Amino acid sequence: MSALMADVATTIERSNGLESLTRPLLELLQGMTGLESTYFTRIDEAAAQQRVCYANNAGELQIPEGLDVPWGDTLCRRALTEGVCYSNDVPRLWGDSAAAQTLGINTYVTSPIRDSDGRLLGTLCAASRESRSIPPETFDVLTVFSKLIGQQIERERLVYQLRRANEALSGEASTDALTRLPNRRALREALQQRLEEALLHGRRLVIGFVDLDGFKAINDTHGHLTGDRFLHLMGERLAASMRPGDVVGRYGGDEFLVLFETFVDDHAAAEHLRDRLEATTRHRFDLGSTVIDYAGASVGVAIGDLGETDADALIARADAAMYERKQARRRSA
Repeated sequence: MSALMADVATTIERSNGLESLTRPLLELLQGMTGLESTYFTRIDEAAAQQRVCYANNAGELQIPEGLDVPWGDTLCRRALTEGVCYSNDVPRLWGDSAAAQTLGINTYVTSPIRDSDGRLLGTLCAASRESRSIPPETFDVLTVFSKLIGQQIERERLVYQLRRANEALSGEASTDALTRLPNRRALREALQQRLEEALLHGRRLVIGFVDLDGFKAINDTHGHLTGDRFLHLMGERLAASMRPGDVVGRYGGDEFLVLFETFVDDHAAAEHLRDRLEATTRHRFDLGSTVIDYAGASVGVAIGDLGETDADALIARADAAMYERKQARRRSA
């Protein structure tokens, strides 16, 4: 028994997942019981299905991995329901079991695998076509193995839940809650990365700074809920107008930032991008409680210098260009 426990300790130390833990345990269980097949199953009680996940077959009896069977007719369910974990005369005890008849099982031993709350996760089983007696200490070992597998399942489930939670938190940290577009932090990170790529390829990056003229009046006249809906719809409209590779996000308040995939070297091309953005923002917005014919935003466009890597400096130039555009529009109004 001490040698067996040493093998178990080595298995636990070397395992890095459910499979790498379970397969050696199945081999140890087979060696201890002398039964032809040892296997681990997962049980989905809601779907009334049992699946053989891993199996160690060392004789004529072959329990195939990936086998799905109805939970209601399995020996595992009968054993758990009746509180019988072992029989070396299965035909006498469960003679009406179609599964046992098909496989010709005479000896069968099982242990439930449960989580810390007692929920049934699966079973650890051994079976043989021959009638064999099982040493009493086998049942204690089977219980230990079942607990080890159950703990590993819970550990992996917890890691999965933590990973999903971390992904959700990461997404929230980089997403504007109102528009569901990238937020200021995500935009700055993306811009910094694109500047480094532009430096590598000897190109100039162009960005657009969008300021929603008259937004304060919308809020003051119609209320903040209507203002929020306007921002959300504007974000959707800007995002829909982007070409593959372009990035648009909410920089803050009533300001949006656009990172263009297009690399341009002249101001005429940059002004074309500015005009396209301004045209996109001119629209009739249905805000539920009111409809607004919006005259469009002021847009400033800035072209990065060759070798420029300062994201804040480029944003500041686009902001300044937007302010000049805003003043020009006011003068021409």
